[in-house]
Amino acid sequence: MWTPMADAASPTEGLTGMVGAAARAIDTLGEWGVGAFTLAETVVPPVPSEVILPLSGYLAEQGSLNLVLVFATSTLGAYLGALFLYWLGAKLGLERSIRGLSKLPLVDREDFEHAASWFRRHGRSSIFFGRLLPGVRSLISLPAGAASMPLGTFTLFTLAGSGLWNAVLIGLGYLLGTQYRLIEEYSRFLNYAVYAALGVAVVLLVVRRVRRVEARR
Repeated sequence: MWTPMADAASPTEGLTGMVGAAARAIDTLGEWGVGAFTLAETVVPPVPSEVILPLSGYLAEQGSLNLVLVFATSTLGAYLGALFLYWLGAKLGLERSIRGLSKLPLVDREDFEHAASWFRRHGRSSIFFGRLLPGVRSLISLPAGAASMPLGTFTLFTLAGSGLWNAVLIGLGYLLGTQYRLIEEYSRFLNYAVYAALGVAVVLLVVRRVRRVEARR
């Protein structure tokens, strides 16, 4: 007797918590949603690319997304976010930009000053290598714009660095997708890592601001 074949398991099945929510959002929004996430992460890091991009690679391996388009949109999103910060630095100057952006949640003035110091030490190469360093990657564009770095050079180094970062993380997710039994374990571990990172970020932000207030007294 013929029976209908059971529906294939959803590629997001087994993914829980923040990771599961992010995976379902990516699956729903598609490749351009990945680009939107990376753009937002570059300007104001709500969900780190270390979560979004491997999940996108995993969904591409499962057939939900196009791998080439995921890479293209994520790199375009990262570039547009970087270009916005470059423009902001060029228009407002470094000090005014830092003063305004440091009021955002989970962002502190010291993060911008660290990125500016990295740019002063390493010059244009910091735009490429800075894209590979958490804590510098999203903010290095600001001092580049304030220093009037040529847009063509900025674009070339940004696309190269962001493209390399994206390719590695998407590729890792794609390879993980071939081992479906590891997904649930990966989901739990990554959830714990994300929650811990957010907790540490909040604590550090509070400590920094308390110390700054005490230093002014």
